[in-house]
Amino acid sequence: MASSLIDHLVEYRGIESHYTDAWGKPATIDPSTKKKLLSVMGYGVDDLETLQGQIEDDAKKIWLTPLNPVLVLRQGEAVQLALRLPIELVNDSYTCLLTTEQGELLTHDLVPTDGQLINVADIDGIEFHEYLVELPLSVPLGYHQLVLQIEGDELGAMRLIMAPLSCYKPHTLLEGNKVWGLSVQLYCLRSATNWGVGDFSDLAFLLEKAAKQGAHFVGLNPIHALYPANPDACSPYGPSSRRWLNFIYIDVTNLEGYHSEATQQIVNATQFQLHLQAARAAELVDYATVTSLKLQALSSVFEYQNCQYLNKNTKLNKAFKAFITEGGESLQTLAVYDALQESLAAQGKPAWGWPVFPEDLSDFHKPAVATFTKKNANRVKFFLWLQWQAALQLAEVNEVAVANKMCIGLYRDLAVGVSEGSAEIWGNKDLYCTNASVGAPPDILGPLGQNWGLPPMDPEKLYTQQYQPIIDLFSSNMRATGALRIDHVMALLRLWWVVKGDSAKQGGYVYYPVDDLLAILALESHKNQSLVIGEDLGTVPDEIRDKLADNGVYSYRVFFFEQAKDGGFFSPSHYPTQSMSTLTTHDMPTLSGYWHCDDLELGKELGLYPTEEILQTLYASRHENKQAILDTLHGHHSVGSEVGHDVNFVAMSTALNFGMQKHMAGGSSELLSLQLEDWLQMDKPVNIPGTFKEYPNWQRKLTRNLQDIFSDPVLNELAFGLTEARKNASQ
Repeated sequence: MASSLIDHLVEYRGIESHYTDAWGKPATIDPSTKKKLLSVMGYGVDDLETLQGQIEDDAKKIWLTPLNPVLVLRQGEAVQLALRLPIELVNDSYTCLLTTEQGELLTHDLVPTDGQLINVADIDGIEFHEYLVELPLSVPLGYHQLVLQIEGDELGAMRLIMAPLSCYKPHTLLEGNKVWGLSVQLYCLRSATNWGVGDFSDLAFLLEKAAKQGAHFVGLNPIHALYPANPDACSPYGPSSRRWLNFIYIDVTNLEGYHSEATQQIVNATQFQLHLQAARAAELVDYATVTSLKLQALSSVFEYQNCQYLNKNTKLNKAFKAFITEGGESLQTLAVYDALQESLAAQGKPAWGWPVFPEDLSDFHKPAVATFTKKNANRVKFFLWLQWQAALQLAEVNEVAVANKMCIGLYRDLAVGVSEGSAEIWGNKDLYCTNASVGAPPDILGPLGQNWGLPPMDPEKLYTQQYQPIIDLFSSNMRATGALRIDHVMALLRLWWVVKGDSAKQGGYVYYPVDDLLAILALESHKNQSLVIGEDLGTVPDEIRDKLADNGVYSYRVFFFEQAKDGGFFSPSHYPTQSMSTLTTHDMPTLSGYWHCDDLELGKELGLYPTEEILQTLYASRHENKQAILDTLHGHHSVGSEVGHDVNFVAMSTALNFGMQKHMAGGSSELLSLQLEDWLQMDKPVNIPGTFKEYPNWQRKLTRNLQDIFSDPVLNELAFGLTEARKNASQ
């Protein structure tokens, strides 16, 4: 009995039993793993009576709710509602009132029995019927509210989402043009003016210079909000909130109030200047120092603006209040969280995240948090103001792209989740399964699997919350940009869940409502005129790649992964046109690092390879791959005679490096993304997957200032060569 109930729940909750692994072999999820996954979803799997009661309660809740929480449709689809009522009410007349996002009111009268009977149930001795009823309404694109009434009384309500058939695509690309751009980790930019970390002014400079060379976009690492009071938690892929921005990217010197006497006293103090110069000169980003410096200066600028504008009936204050209102509870949650974490840290109390906060402060909605917020209103206001200033500066950067007629401009990167101790979870714990983490099953890059420490959203709770958290994520990350890259886009279909205490390879796949999520993505894409790129690397079924393509989502093609069975590398001219191609990613070695096997040497030093035999196999495979790369480069005349044919005698050189980049530029992908690290022929990687403190992930800066990069005639020649190659590929 218990096993049949669990099997029923496993299927109902979308837990996968079988999948195809990264080597193309069938794999089976252990029954104990499936049971544990149900447990972290909140089911009492070890007590038959409890489990039976939960299943009955779930069913009763559904049947006692006349309408589903949300219905997602595509343009042109008929509006068909599932309507559940006791049998004695199914012959009555009801009115559906649909208020569109545009403010129009559409109505339709119906009798449930005129529809199709699709289900019957007995709930506490009462027979319930479920009918599929069609509404003959012409519904525009957008988010609409539907209410079911009987004799003027509301019986039920739901959200109705009408989405376009596919994501937005810029006109330039529709005409067949192929473009290129740069991908950067914003924090790693060096300049003569920044404070030891790249900022929005650096980004504006980079955009303008790249545009003049013919680039049409600059792609960013995630710039999500991190932890002002815990600056060393610096991974952009383990944020506190994905809806809001990392304040560290604000250019303090560009704010009104920076030149006030009080602020200048702070920034010109001897100790401040010494720390500032050290942060600028450091080879790695010193997050603790940079955060401290910026918070000191920003606090002073805030006090100036607060006194001058934000405590009065000024135009600026109205704009600030409008920003706060639009941000809603999500923005308030982050600001209160940042203020609270800062306060706890200042008192020497555990503060890395809400799991170690005092019990009465462990949830945003607790009374003690409201008391704290009231007592610390000015500091909370400061953190609200930081988000406002970051948003304003990002919008100004976007204007630079528009002014330079870049067809995409900025593209942002949406992380797959938030870290365990994040503000996002603190404010909506019901949505997350905090006793699990997402990751990846064993694959070629990670033979032991990966555990990313990011609690997953519960797909059932996401549905009952009418998909609002996902809508907010897509919308906020598409604002002031021309494209959105979705990290691990497979998350729209399924995520690898790992229960706390288990190894990554002991996890299992949990499915998400992919068609609904893709429809919402397409709607937000059109609302924001934002192209969508899906990072579809790793264990990806062919059917999801096809589905993404049909929905207008750009595939992600990495040169080093595009290999035929015989070991040869596919020509970039064979990549899908609806894709973004690249040579490397932030999780891979740079071109120089790859060619000289620096990544394998680093992995050996860090103990990432279980045996010497595995490491030697990787070295041998790399040697073969490098020879295959030389063969394909020469075969396509992408390099000249200065680059040899025999890998045993070919080191990485400018000719080889630039030849590889130009080789990609002649490909069929509509988008080509190249890394500034490879322009500079750097050897150290940004991030080494599977490491935490063993390697300084997310800290390595570029080796040269932006000003130097764009005044270098050799790099200018490379850029103009890429532009010309892309034009030729467009023919």
